[in-house]
Amino acid sequence: MEDTIQLVCPHCDTINRVLPDRLQERPVCGRCKQLLLTEEPMELTTQNFDRHVNNSDLPILVDFWAPWCGPCRTMGPVIAEAARVLAPNVRVGKLNTEDESAIAARFAIRSIPTLAVFRRGTLVQQQAGAVPLPQLLAWVRAAVPGAGRGHA
Repeated sequence: MEDTIQLVCPHCDTINRVLPDRLQERPVCGRCKQLLLTEEPMELTTQNFDRHVNNSDLPILVDFWAPWCGPCRTMGPVIAEAARVLAPNVRVGKLNTEDESAIAARFAIRSIPTLAVFRRGTLVQQQAGAVPLPQLLAWVRAAVPGAGRGHA
């Protein structure tokens, strides 16, 4: 049997196994039958953060943000476009630090927005501050070679 990769469903948090060459075919969750790979950022919370970060074989870009933060709101459309461009090779999630302060503290988030790239449960790279889309894409691609070959 071919090697599979693990993907956590952004809708029901079920761990699924998918053949790598089927990622472009819009795979669905074996449990809830919704798309496993979406082109929108997924909401990460205390309840699902570790499950997604630790059990996904695809890298995950996490935007640590808060609704009251002006630069975070500015980054909203940039993060949404990054999710579209990086799919299906990188997943994108948003974590509201106001609601999920324990996770923010765990990663020493001192200013927002902070962007972090995780791969198989390991923090690969982290940076604070709002950045334009081209800079964000270059940063992610440097952190995870081969990630998201789409163009902005």
